[in-house]
Amino acid sequence: MHIPDGYLSPQTDAVLGIVSGIMVALAASKTASTIRAKYIPMLSVGAAFSFTIMMFNIPVPDGTTAHAVGGSLLAVILGPWAAMISVSIALILQALFFGDGGILALGANIFNMAVVMPFVSYGIYQLIAGKSDTLSKRRMIGAGISGFIGINMAALCAAIEFGLQPVLFHAANGMPLYSPYGLAVAIPAMAFAHIIIAGPVEGIVTGLVIAYLQRSNPVLLQMRSDSGTSTSSIHYGRYIFGLMGVALLTPLGLLASGTAWGEWGGEELQAKLGFVPSGLERLGVFWKRVLFKDYAMGGLNQSFWQQAFGYILSAFFALLVIGSIGFVIQRFVRKS
Repeated sequence: MHIPDGYLSPQTDAVLGIVSGIMVALAASKTASTIRAKYIPMLSVGAAFSFTIMMFNIPVPDGTTAHAVGGSLLAVILGPWAAMISVSIALILQALFFGDGGILALGANIFNMAVVMPFVSYGIYQLIAGKSDTLSKRRMIGAGISGFIGINMAALCAAIEFGLQPVLFHAANGMPLYSPYGLAVAIPAMAFAHIIIAGPVEGIVTGLVIAYLQRSNPVLLQMRSDSGTSTSSIHYGRYIFGLMGVALLTPLGLLASGTAWGEWGGEELQAKLGFVPSGLERLGVFWKRVLFKDYAMGGLNQSFWQQAFGYILSAFFALLVIGSIGFVIQRFVRKS
């Protein structure tokens, strides 16, 4: 679902970037009153979870791939505003260090996966779960359904953004300047991948994690309330070790061949279409000097095991960066 540089016009990037920037600023303001007691450790854990789960590519029957995001689960646990911050951190790291999603398209990716997805998911969850008991099955069911609907709404937004490009931005001869696929192609393609694969995975993961937390640590499901629930009984160590275990499994994402729909490079588009849109070709090279391009270590991507090493190293690097950001913020908040 990541939109690379060049697939959206600078005008579209600018509008979605402004909207996303405003929403993230609001999210920071909304969580400021409770960040001391509740959110700093879980914001870091949430960002790390979102980052690692997006590394697990899943094959789609049409030859492309898809992935879960984790935004629905974070919205259920932390609320949509805090979830927005966590997913945004993950997306920024992906773009800056790994070339996964474009720097110019970062506003669009944040809007789709960190704004639309958490808020839609949270609304669906609240509608189904209501004021039911923390241990009620309604919460697990609501979480699962919210995950399915949330990621599909985010995919729909991405599809519309893709599909509008050839309509709004094209050369005098009608050739598209950016994304070459219109709404009639983009919406069905994105819907197929996310209704069939990514949506069920997001829903199942969200529902199962909520069911697990209901049994093992129900206080975590009360964090987003203003009830003054203490976080001292939340054992963050187990979640950190769990994330490390997930990081070790990230090479499983390499087993899915193909590229996610709409994330092709210039060479792939040339092979598919016989040309590369001029605007996409120009903007697609905007940010290429990343530390671990496509989660690989330089030339160490010739064999599966070399790629697997790059994946694991990338995941642990991201966990370290996210943990360091959380530590610095926590120290700053304590001093203030």
